Amino acid sequence: LPGLLLLVALQIWPIAYTVGTSFTNLGDGHLISKQESIDSIIANSVREVPNAPRYLLSVAVKDGADPATGEAFYLLTEPSGKPLLGDKAGLADLPAASVEKAGNGRITKAAGYQILTAIQVNARKDLNEFAVPTTEGAGIKRVGLAEAFQGKANVSYDKASDTLLDSATRKTYIPRKASWVPKDGQGDTFPQGWKENVGLKNFSNVLTNETLRSGFLKIFAWNMVFAVVSVLSTFVLGMLLALLLNDARLRGRALYRSMLILPYALPIFVTALVWSSMFNQDYGLINKLLHLNIDWLGDPWAAKAAILITNLWLGFPYMFIVCTGALQSIPGDVLEAAKIDGASALRTMRSVIMPLLLVAVGPLLIASFAFNFNNFGLIFLMTGGGPFQDSNFSVGSSDLLITYAYRLAFSGVSPNYGLAATVSLFIFFIVGLMSYEGFRRTKSLEEVN
Repeated sequence: LPGLLLLVALQIWPIAYTVGTSFTNLGDGHLISKQESIDSIIANSVREVPNAPRYLLSVAVKDGADPATGEAFYLLTEPSGKPLLGDKAGLADLPAASVEKAGNGRITKAAGYQILTAIQVNARKDLNEFAVPTTEGAGIKRVGLAEAFQGKANVSYDKASDTLLDSATRKTYIPRKASWVPKDGQGDTFPQGWKENVGLKNFSNVLTNETLRSGFLKIFAWNMVFAVVSVLSTFVLGMLLALLLNDARLRGRALYRSMLILPYALPIFVTALVWSSMFNQDYGLINKLLHLNIDWLGDPWAAKAAILITNLWLGFPYMFIVCTGALQSIPGDVLEAAKIDGASALRTMRSVIMPLLLVAVGPLLIASFAFNFNNFGLIFLMTGGGPFQDSNFSVGSSDLLITYAYRLAFSGVSPNYGLAATVSLFIFFIVGLMSYEGFRRTKSLEEVN
């Protein structure tokens, strides 16, 4: 049961949520419902009524409620000194005997309520839009920490025509592409859009939009090369070192093995940043030692080579550990029988050691391919997906699909989580299909046993 619950919470639910997001326009400016966008626009349009008196204000929550998330209440004092209680339902009288006031008349204590400090008030972003409703289109809104004013909204919503009217500019706004845009096409759109279902639009964008499609295919090609070369290079180096240190005649094997796994023990973000500085063209260690002047991180091909070298350093200790364990599990009598049969070292390696080694290592190679296919940390820390060519900052020369999806979601003027989720689904299916084929082929290795 715990395993099933964790599977649902950590695997199935994130996948289902990502699938759902890919069919929406979720992104910056499109995070809330349509009604919430209307309420937010109206609340932000509230302006102080000229010549209206101001209230003394204390912000409070119910006793025992969380100051950061509890329902907010405004404890108000009229110019006449009368205490009032304001919430999302409206104004109500507050018994004078239940409150204590400061010398200026501001409420400092009220029975059943906890007064928030200045830090707690400033931390609550919801108070910026909160207004105590009074009459239609009007309300009491906070200004600063100790005052509130009688305000009136400049924007009103007409449900029949599904439009917003700004009384200050006399502009009418209509819904279009999940945003409120000027009906006459002149002026700015309200920043508060809403989340809605867009069907297969995101999938169509990835497959038909020329910029996205060309970028996607270019990144996919490099992504495949990066994953395959990373797995093969780390496996070959790790295996050769494991074979060398598996020789019983070698002294100090334990010390050598401990030293070889050091790169694996260091955090990747530290190692990636260190290698990034070593590849610096002007003062990097690599150019200085080899007397070179290569712009490792500024040239597209050099950046890819630098990433592969760094990943080789980071990845071979894992393969070394795995291969060492697999080699030590091979029965000695099998190797002895091959020797008696007259098999050379190379023939023993090809016909005995490698098949038995791949039985244990094969599935791990597939898992390593999946990991490197989505190796976000290395790319992000070393190059950030760059260098970028032709002033196109959406697609980088060293981008993987996962860093491309990240840039779509969190970078640019208007981050689009729905489109990024769609790219993530493409990654999911690509890795899934390749992994399935890889596991299917590794079944033939089981016959070795």
